[in-house]
Amino acid sequence: MRKMKYLMMAVMCLVSSNLMADDTPIPVEQLPEAAKTFVQANFKGQKILYAEKDWNTFECRLADGTKIEFNKKGAWKKIDRKNQALPAGIVPETIQEYVKANFEGCVITKIDKERYGYDIELSNDIDLKFNYQGVLIGMDD
Repeated sequence: MRKMKYLMMAVMCLVSSNLMADDTPIPVEQLPEAAKTFVQANFKGQKILYAEKDWNTFECRLADGTKIEFNKKGAWKKIDRKNQALPAGIVPETIQEYVKANFEGCVITKIDKERYGYDIELSNDIDLKFNYQGVLIGMDD
């Protein structure tokens, strides 16, 4: 009987943790104000089509296919534009200059804030890692 009780508790914990990890669709109005302001300022004319909330993050998709992940306060964490260039104001100037000087004809299509700095992806599918000072610290192709 005791083993059955522990087994049931374990199953309940597993099920509840899976439910909490699922993304839940939300109305766009429930995005943090900072997230909505960021989209309006950097993606002019793009409508937010879909929004969802995880336990500590928000995510939205824009009409042009852009996917943006925000933290619970509404600061961006990841932006993926597939094959389109990110707006210049999002990417630090030193990183923009490095890409322009070393990868002619390529644009930055994805950026992730990581604990060490930024992970960016170029239109030629090369990934570059920069620290927060904009110094290149790694590359993957």
